[in-house]
Amino acid sequence: MSATADHAEERTNPAARLGFQAGQVVQELGYDDDTDQELREGIEAITGEELVDEDFDDVADAVVLWFRDEDGDLTDALVDATTMIDPGAPVWLLTPKTGRPGYVEPSDIGDASQTAGLAQTSTFSAGRDWTASRLVTPKAAGKK
Repeated sequence: MSATADHAEERTNPAARLGFQAGQVVQELGYDDDTDQELREGIEAITGEELVDEDFDDVADAVVLWFRDEDGDLTDALVDATTMIDPGAPVWLLTPKTGRPGYVEPSDIGDASQTAGLAQTSTFSAGRDWTASRLVTPKAAGKK
């Protein structure tokens, strides 16, 4: 696909920036009434698969974690999110934007990510109300 086509898709499908590919299984955690339906549908359109929930019992290619300040302990949520993905697979942490109910401080995301053994690689707007942070487990974790 050309760079121009890539940019056009990013404008028409907010999930395009998340880097999903056709056939990938994406586990969704933290779903609630406030999640961005357009983003969810965009992920499903790209992958050609429905999002799977916390009851999915196989390995997913990525996790989308919707998290709000009042949802509990972010470190615990991130550790739970990594249990069903391979090392190096992304956890997309979606948090409310500044000024929205449930906003999570960037420093809290950084601290929780580090404690959970994840590295934050990028952050950007993922819709009208949500910010996406790409977190990954180190590929070399546990290997000598």
